[in-house]
Amino acid sequence: MMALSWQQRNAYWQLMRLDKLIGIYLLLWPTWWALWLAADGIPPFDLWLIFTLGVVLMRSAGCVINDYADRQFDGQVERTRDRPLASGQVSATEALQLFVLLLLLAASLLLFLNRATQLLALVAVLLASSYPFMKRFTHLPQVVLGAAYSWGIPMAFMALQGEIPSYAWWLYLANLLWTVAYDTFYALVDRPDDLKAGIKSTAVLFGGWALPIIAVFQLGFLLLLALIGQQLALSWPFFLALLLTVVAFGWQHYQAAQSRQGAFAAFLHNHYVGLMLFTGLVCSMGF
Repeated sequence: MMALSWQQRNAYWQLMRLDKLIGIYLLLWPTWWALWLAADGIPPFDLWLIFTLGVVLMRSAGCVINDYADRQFDGQVERTRDRPLASGQVSATEALQLFVLLLLLAASLLLFLNRATQLLALVAVLLASSYPFMKRFTHLPQVVLGAAYSWGIPMAFMALQGEIPSYAWWLYLANLLWTVAYDTFYALVDRPDDLKAGIKSTAVLFGGWALPIIAVFQLGFLLLLALIGQQLALSWPFFLALLLTVVAFGWQHYQAAQSRQGAFAAFLHNHYVGLMLFTGLVCSMGF
């Protein structure tokens, strides 16, 4: 097999979005929340490693299939016109081959998990594969993304506890609301181009009410986390993190109200929200 040139390797790297780690962070934090809660402390290293690698592989696969689905549209959007598929650096066939390879690598990790968790992983593949096509049929692709980005939560509980307690589903719903909120910030950046290209999103659906509706989703996220913290008797660092998250969300709305670039900055800022909540959770449970 011929070795890939530097340009080809770089194109594949960009196609998997490994040059932009924000998506990995946003998928990783809720997965780690779930692992720590399911283990009631530090999870076993092998399961932590499996889920962490799974996040990287599945997020990479999701980016590849997303660009494959959008290859006819990305050239019409200012922010995405230079992506490898849209610009012709990678062919559609090569993208599909890479997608399958990433799924196979992710599937190999399942060999180390129990049967029930393996079955749950099939849902993860379905969600990750279908999300990119949802913007053709519904204004709510962000909800499908939220379902996909949250699916590591029930998988973590099943892997560690052999069951999914009710509060794990509350965490799932909380993370889904958070994902819809921050991905609507992201969609606001592309809204003018999406309207021209006929691409659907929550930013298009919500119109001028986008920021107030995002605030409602964020409030739901905070309330559900507070309920979880109360039920599990988490200590003050977790609730301090929730309070600081309120401030962070306020800052995000200030940024998003300024410009499209501000909306993108608000989206990126959610990495720090995830980190802050993880830190509060770990400190409240002890090391």
